[in-house]
Amino acid sequence: MKKNFIYFFLVIFSLTGRLTAQVDQSPEVGVVEHLGTTVPLDLQFLNEKSEKVTLRQLITKPTIFSFVYFDCPGLCSPLLEGVGAVIKKSDLVLGKDYQVITISFNFRDTPEKAKFKKDRFVERYSKGKGDGWIFLTTDSTTIFKITNATGFKTKAVGLDFVHPSAIIAVSPQGLITRYLYGITFLPIDFKMAIVEATKGQPRTSIQKIMMICYTYDPENKRFGLDVTKIAGTIILFFLLVFIIIYLIKPKRKK
Repeated sequence: MKKNFIYFFLVIFSLTGRLTAQVDQSPEVGVVEHLGTTVPLDLQFLNEKSEKVTLRQLITKPTIFSFVYFDCPGLCSPLLEGVGAVIKKSDLVLGKDYQVITISFNFRDTPEKAKFKKDRFVERYSKGKGDGWIFLTTDSTTIFKITNATGFKTKAVGLDFVHPSAIIAVSPQGLITRYLYGITFLPIDFKMAIVEATKGQPRTSIQKIMMICYTYDPENKRFGLDVTKIAGTIILFFLLVFIIIYLIKPKRKK
């Protein structure tokens, strides 16, 4: 009986390890939160006016980062619309209380494309506050450094990219304090992210836990439930419960 239990336990342990690895492994495309770390402030970019700027020059107040590419046929425009909509709804003042920096992760994008994109969204959502929403482009090396530092993982597919949808709050000192996921954002979550960035207080978002259950579908260009991850998590939970019950269950006397 004891040998059977040991064998059973080893099988369960092996299966648990595989399921845990499948659920928790670092994604090829997605977001790996780097809360409490500082973005590399000396990285150089071109703004929409073709001026060379560094993050050290730009980040002088709480900052919301968004990563997009300007020819994106999927998530990028809805993400920017979501950012614009929450800017419009927020009682915080863009350019005064905080700023937004949108960075293209496509090295082919140019300051001209950045200006076109900025004009479109600033006119629609933050008219008269264009200085508070900055659009940047840069080379592939710098793109890798900033996306790697923020844990924003993308994958090139031809001329397009598979990528997550999230915004990142950063303190005036460049400290990453919060991630917000999706393409729409509640004003209260947005405000709290900025308040936390002002204080330099990193905080994990509950959305991060929820996103474990979702995977991006590049064919349909949307997020959907990942049945494998969900099933693996459920099986892992019940296996652990079973093992605990077996270990603490009183044994019958012969």
